[in-house]
Amino acid sequence: MWLTQNGHTDLITPHFWLIYFFLSGLTLAVIIGVTLAQQINAEKGAQAFLAATVFKILSCLVFALVFLLKNKVNKYVFVADFFYLYFLNTAFEVYILLRNLRNQNLR
Repeated sequence: MWLTQNGHTDLITPHFWLIYFFLSGLTLAVIIGVTLAQQINAEKGAQAFLAATVFKILSCLVFALVFLLKNKVNKYVFVADFFYLYFLNTAFEVYILLRNLRNQNLR
């Protein structure tokens, strides 16, 4: 990473990649789950997305709590790294959702 190469290792959590892969895997599971739910019943797609989003945020909060209790890290750096990754993944989900909805409106 750029921060570790330039000597700013204090600005990144030691287990950054664990957090990254957890959030990425969770985002992938949510996208697959919502896609499958929309294929089964198109009318319940919005409800499936909302349920998956609630599941994702609760899972992330539990992960953050367990991570902070098990590891001794700078809490402020962890919160910055965690929410940076969380909001990056959420922005990706919203972008994909809006792109899919726009395509449906053009038909």
